[in-house]
Amino acid sequence: MAPARQSARQQQGQAGENRALDYLLAQGLRLVETNFRCKLGEIDLILRDGPCWVFVEVRQRAGASHGGAAASITPAKIRRLVRAAECYLQRFPRMPPCRIDVVAIDGPHLAWLRDAVQV
Repeated sequence: MAPARQSARQQQGQAGENRALDYLLAQGLRLVETNFRCKLGEIDLILRDGPCWVFVEVRQRAGASHGGAAASITPAKIRRLVRAAECYLQRFPRMPPCRIDVVAIDGPHLAWLRDAVQV
């Protein structure tokens, strides 16, 4: 069976996630998983930064108008991110050190916001 065709928007989103991943790997993080989904939400990238588990939300906008990519993260999106991270962390007998980062891409500009979501 042929893979489903992606829309232009999905292709742009995947390109943004790939760009963010390449950047984070160049910063020394190690990839664990991409596009983790559970009934509570989704996490774009899961990486390790030494002993710390890093859950990454990638947001992309064509430019910084209307507040830019980082401003597009709503309280509802934060709740879904936190719940999805909690779901992922249930596989561990003890809570490992972790954080939620955001990679905001506004046109050509990429910003890595470490520990952007406080829980």
